[in-house]
Amino acid sequence: MADLWANRRAEARRQHEPLAVRMRPNSLDELVGQTHILGPGKLLRRMLAADSMTSLILHGPPGTGKTTLARIIANCTKRTFVTENAASVGVKRIREIIDTSVRSVESGGERTILFLDEIHRFSKSQQDVLLGDVERGLITLIGATTENPLFACNSALVSRSTLFRLEPLSEGEIIRVLERAIAEPERGFGRLDLHVDDEALRVWAIKSDGDARRALTALEVAVLSAPSGEPIRIGRIEAEESIQQKAAVYADDEHYDSASAMIKSVRGSDPDAAVHWIARMLEGGEDPRFIVRRLAILASEDIGNADPQAMVLAASAWTLIERIGMPEARITLGHLATYLALAPKSNAAYRAIDAALADVREGRTIPVPMYLRDPNSSPTADDSGQGITMRDRRAHNAEDRYHYSHNESDGVTGQDYLGVAKTYYQPTDHGFEAELAERLREIKALRSSKQDRQP
Repeated sequence: MADLWANRRAEARRQHEPLAVRMRPNSLDELVGQTHILGPGKLLRRMLAADSMTSLILHGPPGTGKTTLARIIANCTKRTFVTENAASVGVKRIREIIDTSVRSVESGGERTILFLDEIHRFSKSQQDVLLGDVERGLITLIGATTENPLFACNSALVSRSTLFRLEPLSEGEIIRVLERAIAEPERGFGRLDLHVDDEALRVWAIKSDGDARRALTALEVAVLSAPSGEPIRIGRIEAEESIQQKAAVYADDEHYDSASAMIKSVRGSDPDAAVHWIARMLEGGEDPRFIVRRLAILASEDIGNADPQAMVLAASAWTLIERIGMPEARITLGHLATYLALAPKSNAAYRAIDAALADVREGRTIPVPMYLRDPNSSPTADDSGQGITMRDRRAHNAEDRYHYSHNESDGVTGQDYLGVAKTYYQPTDHGFEAELAERLREIKALRSSKQDRQP
C-alpha cells in the first residue's frame, strides 16, 4: 500500500512538471545531438564505457543538455548524484557532500558526483575546500556553464577537469525532440488528440535557436492554450504565438568570436557576412564604439594604400557614432562595413612597419647619416678636433651634403636616406596601391641613375 501511494505521489508530481523536465532523456540512447563528444569512438563515450570518469566541465549555450548529460553520466557510472547551484551553495554544504562521499568510498560504497550548475560563479573559498578531494578522486565534479570556462572559471579548477563543449541542436534534432514529446504517451502528449503541422515544427526548430528546452516549452504553451474538449491542431500561426522572440546568446567568448568573424568577413570581402556579425554583436548588447574601433584598425591593417579613402571613412564613422549613438549608429556601421568589405585589400603598409620595428628591436642600431641630422643641433668634428656645424661641413665636403629634393626638376635625388640596403614597403597591385607601386619603381630607377652619375 505504501508503494502504491508513493507511486501515485510521484505520478502527480510528474504531471505538474514542465514538459521539458518530463521529457529529459534517461539514457545516452535517448539523448539527441552532441555526437561530436558522444558518437561512436568519441572521448566521452569511451570514458563512460570504461567507467573512467574524471571531473568534467560541460559548457555551451542554454538548452543543449548539460544537466541532462550530467544525470545520464551518473546513471551510467552508478554513482550517487548530488546537484547544487554554484551561485548559492556554501562552504558548509560542500564539506557535508565531501564528508558523505569520503565515508561512502571508505566503506566500499558508491562514489559521488557533485553537479554544480553555473560553475563560473564558484568562489575561491569553495574551490579551496573542493580541489584537494577532486584531485584525489574522492569526489567527481561535473560543472555546467554557459560561459567559456577558460575565461570564466578558476584556472586551478579547469586544470583538474576535462572540458567538453556542447553545441546547439540542429533544426532536424530539435524536430526529433518535439516529435518524441508529441508521440510519448507517458511523459509527453501521446494521449491527446493532437496534430502538429510540419510548418509549426519548423517554426519552433528555427526560433528555438538550438535550445531544446525552449522548443519544448513552446510546444507545451501551444497545447495548454488550445481550447479544451476538442481535437488540438497547431499550425504555423499558433507556433509563432507560442514562442517568444529569441534572446541573442552573447557570452564572453561570443564577444571575441563575433568580433573575429566580423573582421575575417570584411577581410575576405564578404559584406553580407560582415553585417550579419555586426547585427549579432549589436543584438547582444555590444558597444558600437568597440565595433567601429575594430573596423578602423582593419582599414589600415588590411586595406591600407589599396584604398586610402578607407581610413578616412573609418575615422568619420567613428566620430559620427560617438555623436549619434544607437540606434542610428547601426546605419553608420553598416555603411562602413560594406565599404571596407568591398574595398581592395593590402597589408603592405602593416608588414612594412612591423618589419622595420623588428629590425630596430633585434638588429644593429643604424646611426643617422651625418647629412640627415639636424644642422643646428648636430655638431661634428673636423681634423683638428674642433666642433663645426653641419652647415659648415656642407661647405667643406659635398659628398656629406644634404641634397634638397625641391632643387631637382623631378623632385628625386640620388641621396641614400637610410645608410643600409633595406626594403620594407612592398606595395601590391591592388587598387590605388598599384599606382603607388609604379611610382615607387620610377623613384627607385631615378635614384639609382643619379647615384651612378655621382663622382
